Amino acid sequence: MGSVLALSSGPGHQNWPFSTDRPPSRWDAHPAHWDSPPRWERRDGRLPNPGSFHSLHRSCKDVFPQQIEGVKMILNKTLSSFFKISHALHLSAVSPSYYRFHVEHLQSDDYSKDKDAPALIGEMDSSGSLNAHALLHLTERVRARTVFQTQQSQFVTWQFETEYRGNDFTAAVTVANPDVLRESVILVAHFLQSVSSGLVLGGELVYHRGRAEEGGILTLAGQYSRPNWVATLNAGKGGAHASYYHRANKQIQVGVEFEASTRTQETTTSFGYQMELPEANMVFRGMINSRCIIGGVLEKRLTPLPATLIMGAFVNHRGDKLQVGLGINVG
Repeated sequence: MGSVLALSSGPGHQNWPFSTDRPPSRWDAHPAHWDSPPRWERRDGRLPNPGSFHSLHRSCKDVFPQQIEGVKMILNKTLSSFFKISHALHLSAVSPSYYRFHVEHLQSDDYSKDKDAPALIGEMDSSGSLNAHALLHLTERVRARTVFQTQQSQFVTWQFETEYRGNDFTAAVTVANPDVLRESVILVAHFLQSVSSGLVLGGELVYHRGRAEEGGILTLAGQYSRPNWVATLNAGKGGAHASYYHRANKQIQVGVEFEASTRTQETTTSFGYQMELPEANMVFRGMINSRCIIGGVLEKRLTPLPATLIMGAFVNHRGDKLQVGLGINVG
């Protein structure tokens, strides 16, 4: 279901290491600037905008390494100030190998151009699956997002999202997979309110209607942040998701996540860290969790070449499995 599943804030990592699922597209999540404006930029005494509901755990998640397995090469090319393309080739012995073509057309208005926000994004892989996004700034406060996804010749996702950002609150409504013939639809509503300069409270309501079933899930959320750390909690009928992010200094960042699911009756605790070595043009991310999975990814900038070498390994001690990956990102 792609982005429809991403709408729910229920706990559980998608694409855990040793998962056979294909890694998500680069644009499967919202762009960083779309989700979370700087929280500490307001100096006039007014409360800041809390950002998007999708970005509540972003600071912690960005510390963890992304799954890498097999051999992957990405070639990026900027054709003009508004047009970018990329080619991705992934060879794997665990999941199906694929080729993916990615294209972006940037917005031309001054507000979005400064943010470098993609207006139209398209992606197609070697299996014939197509992903299409439209990210539009209708006004300075109103933003719209449309997603269409196909799995080979079948439509799997079509969703429409509208977000309004006030001075100290954010409200968003998403309609996913509306089908008049089958009388089914998924509605998602988000709301975040800045209570103080560091405290944000809000919630998410997911409503699903079909011929055979109908129901809703309410999730409450809270976040407290200071300049060097952020603590976030989501809790609802589906489970709980808590995270803590701390920036120790300019080179070291750490994050801890706790996830509990009432559906699978499982809990997971994860610890991740990121270490930056500017003199060596390297960034290392590592993680360990309660499932006895240990992993790390090293990114090395190959100056003066416009390329980045990526090396990663993940070990599942409980399942006695090993995944090793090597990649290069050019452009």
